[in-house]
Amino acid sequence: MVHCMKTTIDIAVQLLQEAKGVAARERTTLRALVEEGLRKVLQERRPRRGRFKLRDASFAGRGLQRGIAEGSWERIRDLIYEGRGR
Repeated sequence: MVHCMKTTIDIAVQLLQEAKGVAARERTTLRALVEEGLRKVLQERRPRRGRFKLRDASFAGRGLQRGIAEGSWERIRDLIYEGRGR
């Protein structure tokens, strides 16, 4: 069972007019539109649970430089520190 409570909020006139227009076009109520918007915002701001998912940061390139693909770890390390005067 859903309980409702009346409340008063101040909304910018232009925003309210636009919301009323959307509600009329979609044949819904302003209340339903406001509730939907609040649910979406609250969902976005809710702390995420579960596993962390790293975004895909790969890029299209031409692969590894010549001498790296077949190189040993020592060769790669030497190239990384080249010119740093270890």
